[in-house]
Amino acid sequence: MTEQLPAITFYVLSFAALGGAVSMMATRNVVHAAFWLLEVMLATAGIYLLLSAEFLALVQVLVYAGAVAVLTLFVIMLTLRRREDAVRPYPVGWGSLALAALLTGIVLVAITRFEPTLAALPEAAPGVEAFGREMFSTWMLPFEIASLVLLVALVGAVWWAGGEDR
Repeated sequence: MTEQLPAITFYVLSFAALGGAVSMMATRNVVHAAFWLLEVMLATAGIYLLLSAEFLALVQVLVYAGAVAVLTLFVIMLTLRRREDAVRPYPVGWGSLALAALLTGIVLVAITRFEPTLAALPEAAPGVEAFGREMFSTWMLPFEIASLVLLVALVGAVWWAGGEDR
């Protein structure tokens, strides 16, 4: 039973992520779609925890589920003028469905032909100090640029929601 528990948890989280993604695309209300996106991000964080990637799970929850989903909800709610604007038209996109089926087929073929190779592990696991040096030397500038892009997007959404009375 102890070997089956992670597998069962993985399947539950996977179906939650896939179900949330399908529900996000199927709903007509954009606010509901944002909440389904939040559910997908949290299920993904759970999968990271199963893989013993606690840092990635924390980043997933803090950055994506916490910041991006909340920013998306703010943008949606700031730009909506009427309640009817939250409901998007639901045209049947047969071209999109065909493209999704084609890409799914390509991914399935790539998965069946994949032959993994074992990577050489380092002698010892790097410590927190090495991780901090790498994080603040390599990834500091891209992180700050991403935060500025999100800030500009938020300011643009507020400006766009200002209306015609300027």
